[in-house]
Amino acid sequence: MFRYALRRLITSVVTLFLVITLTFFLMQTVPGGPFLGENVNPEITARLLAKYGYDQPLLTQYVNYLKDLFVGDMGVSMVVKSGEPVTSVIASHFPISFQIGMIALLIAVFVGIPLGVFASMKHGSIFDRVFIFLSSLFVSVPSFIMTIALMLIFGVWLKTLPIAYLESWKSYIMPVFGMAIYPMFNLARLTRTTMLDVIGQDYIKTARAKGLSTFKIMFKHALRNAIIPVVTALGPMIAGILTGSFVVEKVFAINGIGKYFISSISARDYPLIMGTTIFLASFIIIMNLLVDILYKVVDPRITLGKES
Repeated sequence: MFRYALRRLITSVVTLFLVITLTFFLMQTVPGGPFLGENVNPEITARLLAKYGYDQPLLTQYVNYLKDLFVGDMGVSMVVKSGEPVTSVIASHFPISFQIGMIALLIAVFVGIPLGVFASMKHGSIFDRVFIFLSSLFVSVPSFIMTIALMLIFGVWLKTLPIAYLESWKSYIMPVFGMAIYPMFNLARLTRTTMLDVIGQDYIKTARAKGLSTFKIMFKHALRNAIIPVVTALGPMIAGILTGSFVVEKVFAINGIGKYFISSISARDYPLIMGTTIFLASFIIIMNLLVDILYKVVDPRITLGKES
């Protein structure tokens, strides 16, 4: 277990290094720049580039960035939050995205998985058919369409919920459900599929023959063996939800990390682009690492790496 975790940790570090390298060099190939414009004085632009070190050779910039990053310095925002350290921007706005994402994640997991189990129990019934239709609909429709639909229905037409900012508990309802709908039905559909594969196994038939209750059979015996593919999907799903939905934050004017990630790209704010990309990539890598290790907790029979 320890050796496997160590190998995965080393792989994760290498992956993060590749993300940093690719992002840095690809970012330089994008046309434009943070100080370019029709009415910008060339001398002022040259001074600004020199101030931030962008007048140096590209390889020198890369090496300097890695040195600063190694000591926790991601630079300062040049445009979006001019003069503010990138680490401060992330520290200030990630908790907002995390808070909304955590609520959405809890809804997705604690509603989606039981819903999938119940749909498998009612396989072939009207409930199951309605479930398949709704899950296909909510998984297929893009998140920005679903978010705008929620805003139109509950914010504009019914006027029951605020359509922007986080000023009260009601302000959380639409953003949270906008983020939770897709993962909730995705988990539910995946749970239903894996449960249908499991409930036909001999040990489930034996449990029924022993007279065990349907609830105990489904949630104690069947779900434990059907949950592995669901856990696999949870890794990137958790990271995506907890780091915030760019679309949801943009539509509802939420001051989260996703909003600044989009703004940094539009403004060519290189330090902020690099900082948010590294942070989000790190979060995704860590979540995938934890999910891989969680396999052993969910099912002790699983052998990791070369343990066998």
